[in-house]
Amino acid sequence: MGEALIAAALPNLRVSSAGIGALVGQAADPLACELMMGKGLDIGAHRARQLSSLMCQESDLILAMDDEQKLHISQRYPLTRGKLFRLGEAARMDVPDPYRLGRAAFEHALQLIEVGAAAWAERIRKIS
Repeated sequence: MGEALIAAALPNLRVSSAGIGALVGQAADPLACELMMGKGLDIGAHRARQLSSLMCQESDLILAMDDEQKLHISQRYPLTRGKLFRLGEAARMDVPDPYRLGRAAFEHALQLIEVGAAAWAERIRKIS
């Protein structure tokens, strides 16, 4: 959901997502697809990928959903120093993983992701 929102806000940039415990090759959760379609964004083609050292090296900015993810990434991939932040950094918030928690959890996560994505998009536009 975050990838789609940030990519829509910053269409001239390459935006991609990966997980630290990804179910590689799996499609986006049907609830996520439904909620994003409600925003006019189709994530039906999305497939889960595992974060890799090469991805970290090639990325200018890496956004984790919560402090735990951020810590895991920074410890596993030290080269992320200086370019790894939380999606909700500006609002000092974590985005909980809604996987298998039902519609309300996905709606809540989407609300938080929207706040974080908008803040990062605005910040990136200012420096671009």
